[in-house]
Parts: sequence; C-alpha cells; structure tokens
Amino acid sequence: MADPYSTLGVARTASEKEIKSAYRKLAKELHPDRNKDNPKAAERFSDATKAYDLLSDADKRAQFDRGEIDAEGNPTNPFGGGFGGGGFGGGQRSYSSEDFGGFTPDDLDLGDLFEGLFGGGSKNRGGGSRRGFGQRPPPPPPSKGADIQYRLAVPFVDAASGQDQRITLADGKTIDLKLPGGVEDGTQMRLKGKGHEGPGGHGDGLVLVEVGTHPFFRRDGDHIRMDLPLTIDEAVRGAKVKCPTVDGPVMLTIKPGTNGGTVMRLGGKGWTKKSGKRGDQLVTLEIQLPGDLDELEAKLDGWSDPDKPRERFGL
Repeated sequence: MADPYSTLGVARTASEKEIKSAYRKLAKELHPDRNKDNPKAAERFSDATKAYDLLSDADKRAQFDRGEIDAEGNPTNPFGGGFGGGGFGGGQRSYSSEDFGGFTPDDLDLGDLFEGLFGGGSKNRGGGSRRGFGQRPPPPPPSKGADIQYRLAVPFVDAASGQDQRITLADGKTIDLKLPGGVEDGTQMRLKGKGHEGPGGHGDGLVLVEVGTHPFFRRDGDHIRMDLPLTIDEAVRGAKVKCPTVDGPVMLTIKPGTNGGTVMRLGGKGWTKKSGKRGDQLVTLEIQLPGDLDELEAKLDGWSDPDKPRERFGL
C-alpha cells in the first residue's frame, strides 16, 4: 500500500477531523456498491480503508511517522538504520535515549534483541521468561466433563414456603437442595462439580425446577390467592373460621354482614421473594348457599330484601 497520507490525499500535518472527512469522501465515491463494474475502485476503497485505520489510531500514526511501522502496520526492518551512524545500516540518523525507552545504545543487550527476534524464549532483566516470536503458544487447558441435566418436581406449597428439596444425583448420592428465593416453574439451578468427570475436572449439574399446581392455591406474583366459602349465617352473623395457608391453617375473624367478594389479607403467608421475605395471602370470601334450600325458603317466606344492589348499574 502507498503512503497512507497520499492515499487519503491529506498532508502529514492533517488533523483527525481532516483525515476522517477525507476518508468519508473517498468511501462514498469508491464504495463497491456504487462501482460494481469497476474493480479498481474496489481496490482503492480497500486501500483507503487501510490508510484510515492506520491514521485514525493515534499510536499507530505516531509509529508510522517515526518510521517504526510501514503503511501496512508491520514493523520496519530493525537493521535498516545504524546506531549513531555506524554499525548495521550506515544511516546518518542520530538517536537519543528516548528512542530506546530511556536506555542509550550502550545499555541495550543485543543478545536479547536477536534472541527475541529469531529464537525461542529468553530471560528478561527481571529473571522471568519471555516468549519470543518463534515460540508456540501454550496448549489449552484440559476440558471439564459434560454437564448432567436433572429435572426436579417441587410441590406448590414447598416452592412457596422455600422448603429444601432432596435430589438424587447420577452417582447415587442424595443432597438437600436449597431453593432460591422467587423460584418459579422453569428456574434452572447449577450444582458445581456434579456433572461427568473429564480431564480438567467434573462438569456441573443443571437442575430444572418444575413447580406443581395446587387444587385451591394460585400464585399472583409474590402473593398467593385463594377463594374461601362462607355459609349465609357466617356472613350474616359473623364467625371465626379456619383458613388454609401454605404454612398450615389459621383462624379468620369474619365480621357480621360480610359481603361475598370481600378480600382479606394474611401478611407474610405468600410466596418467598428473592430477598427471602414473604408476600401475602389474599383470601376472597364467597357466600355459599345451602345444598337444601327448602328450609331457607320457608324462613324467607313473605320476606324480600328492600335493598337495590344493581341500582348503580342503572338497572
């Protein structure tokens, strides 16, 4: 590739903005999509892109300007110039300690330079090993064994309350597995080192959690909902009734005159959150008529409710 400054048509003192502007102009003009029948345009587009990649990198541009790398970004011949005008190349350039990272030419260990360029590793000044250009990279570490997939069926109540679950592994051993807070159907848990054995150690066990359903509990985010039936006399007179929770039954106090659809909240009886705290249980009260209505009809004979519960609907 030619001189990158010439390729982009800018001066060596051009600013970053001028370089970017020149490249955009050439890229728009030479883009292959606009020059499908002109292979030379594609070649110039490639050269312009390489030139811009070099000059847009401040470090590479500085190295090119100092003659340390060529237009392709490759190191220039380290023997092309001489040290102080004599020696290898006979060049007339004078060097300062800045050219050698703070060392003068007399301080440089040419044995290290030659060995680093053409040989294997050599010892650096600090005593450690240094990998040269000809040394092969270290081999990759041995691979671990394959992971093992497990499926764990967890009852709804256990998942809600965060009960530990016992699982049998492929090697026949059993462990008690602590469920994470906020566990849900499809949660995957990783058991380090519980997979197949391999050259680099054991793989992992991957446990897919399947949370079961419940006949009357249902999850609502961090809460648990359920419907609790009441008899007519319990709703009218009030009562104390048992209510199931995932932690066992509790007593609810029903106020006299409670309407169907009333929702009661049991704090801390819901689903275990990621924080370890629990949501609430929300209990919807449902008034249930007796199976035999004859006695109730007899008691209501001649009586009708004067209230108009549907009046607000305009009915």
